[in-house]
Amino acid sequence: MGLGAGQLAVVYRDYCIGELPAGANVWRAYRPTCADNPFALHFLLVMYFCAGIALCVWGLLAMIGMASPLKWR
Repeated sequence: MGLGAGQLAVVYRDYCIGELPAGANVWRAYRPTCADNPFALHFLLVMYFCAGIALCVWGLLAMIGMASPLKWR
């Protein structure tokens, strides 16, 4: 559940800033902004938000015993 909460905190911070770290381009980090590429920014924000919600729900279900915990290796 902590991983999901951290993911949602990153999404909220990046939504307020208007820039999102989204991986690497060939020589530098790819950071879409609302001014440069608003579609990519909003698409990635939705993807990160859905991942954060999924991790929070899975963590909550694991705490009450309805889902198996993550396998840490």
